[in-house]
Amino acid sequence: MPQYLVAVYHSDGYDPSVETEAMIEKIHALNREMIAAGARKFACGITPARDAKSLRVQPDGKVLVTDGPYTETKEHLAGFWIINAADLDEALEWAKQTAAAQQRPIEVRPFFDGDLDDAIDASSDEK
Repeated sequence: MPQYLVAVYHSDGYDPSVETEAMIEKIHALNREMIAAGARKFACGITPARDAKSLRVQPDGKVLVTDGPYTETKEHLAGFWIINAADLDEALEWAKQTAAAQQRPIEVRPFFDGDLDDAIDASSDEK
């Protein structure tokens, strides 16, 4: 079954204390629903963009490490789900529920051929 990344974005300077108990319960309820439906493969929040490090290869081949995310934007990746969905339409239905629960921008992207397990297996075969 195809897998999709459902990414959650927070605005720059996001303060998690603004999340209400009702919002948190909606997110937990959505997680329970995804698990019961067999859709949720993995979910994780990540630390704020200020904790990010970006790496760029320079013309001389050296790698430059800088503080912050790669792009300067007003919103940054805050967490994600990896879900199983029959197709993009089904993934978008889960994403709509995610947007409603999170009250945040959501992005959906399919994984390349196969799913996460296939990608992990393929990368270990390359070694």
